[in-house]
Amino acid sequence: MIYRIHWEKGMKFGFIVPHNYGLADPQDIVDVAIRAESLGFNSVWVNHHVLHAGYVLERLGSKPYYDALTVLTYVAAVTKKVRLGTSVLVLPYLNPIVLAKSLATLDVMSDGRLEVGIGVGAMKHESDSLGSDFENRGLYADESIRIMRNLWTEEDPEFKGSFFNYSSVKFSPKPVQEPWPPILIGGQGNRAMRRAARLGDGWHPNGNSPDEMASRIEKLERISESEGRPLADLKISVRTELDVLPSDSERPENPTVGSKDQILSTIDAYGKLGVQEMVFSVSTDDTDRIKTVMENFADKVMTHSK
Repeated sequence: MIYRIHWEKGMKFGFIVPHNYGLADPQDIVDVAIRAESLGFNSVWVNHHVLHAGYVLERLGSKPYYDALTVLTYVAAVTKKVRLGTSVLVLPYLNPIVLAKSLATLDVMSDGRLEVGIGVGAMKHESDSLGSDFENRGLYADESIRIMRNLWTEEDPEFKGSFFNYSSVKFSPKPVQEPWPPILIGGQGNRAMRRAARLGDGWHPNGNSPDEMASRIEKLERISESEGRPLADLKISVRTELDVLPSDSERPENPTVGSKDQILSTIDAYGKLGVQEMVFSVSTDDTDRIKTVMENFADKVMTHSK
């Protein structure tokens, strides 16, 4: 069963903290989250990998990539209003029953501020190293979503699946948010869109130009309707790189790297397409630069986009 979740109107803005950029002092990460809240961002997000492999290994070597949910829990403790998101948890790396407990606890302790972005992962080496079944990761993710929803809503949860079975158990605490914290499905392809339409409360892709995003959303609408759901049931939350450049700068290909007017134009175009949230990242370990970009956006763009 799919439950309808009420989404607030108006574009919301989130920010991804740099816990995945090898910072030696974790307080630098937390300070970015605190600054995001003070500037008026609606949400703070974390990335997720477990092992340094592929591009993560190339970027970090032996430098730290801090655990996603531990960082998010710490951020919850030092903030009051921002929502707390994952962009995205790789479900095939995780036990869904244990994860359901962690997420429900975080939702309770943050007074209902959690957003659960999930994905299936694309790094086979990391997957194999963790003992995950890479070829069946989509099936595992689908079952994981069903398990978490079952545990979060049923007084006497029971489940029989391909990977997990349980009965004669209780699960507590339940999340504060009802029926559960919103589940946003990451990924660009048809399978991710179908997963969002069938099992998710929203879709959380990487951002592209408004024209490219329009064609994707049209496809999502067709898929959603084939699953018996109107597109309006799904929150569209787009992740994208951010930088506010001088007005005379040549605009890069990224739709939210540009001048104030260029970024406002992208926000307006996204909003007309039905995008409800934009989640920004600044891909660097330079926290001073990150804060400068955040402050420029808040001052030059956010105040003009309400």
